Amino acid sequence: MSQPWVDHKVGLFEDLRDPEFEIEYLNAALEDDDPRVFLVALRNVAEARGVSQVARDAQLNRENLYRMLSPNGNPQLSSLTALLRSIGLRLAIQPDQAYNQSSGAVAVAEEPAEYDTEDENDE
Repeated sequence: MSQPWVDHKVGLFEDLRDPEFEIEYLNAALEDDDPRVFLVALRNVAEARGVSQVARDAQLNRENLYRMLSPNGNPQLSSLTALLRSIGLRLAIQPDQAYNQSSGAVAVAEEPAEYDTEDENDE
């Protein structure tokens, strides 16, 4: 017996209700060489959550939100950050393992140096 046909976006929006799937989906889109893929993925997340509500929560105009998340969009970092914050996400910087392996760079974070604020002559 065959499965009933389900519109791709309807099925995707159902999957995007799972926060873990949503994060994996956006991270996979970020790994694509084409930055437009991430914008479209983020637009799908916004549509799954309700664009009007996401725009209100991010304090962005709904039409501008659609425009910035189009394949030709070029959002400002402040708008992107506001949008992500409104859906409970944030940007993070991580070491690129491929870069570290090819360049021989070590991806080990060092403990921050402690600075002695006392002048050595005050002893």
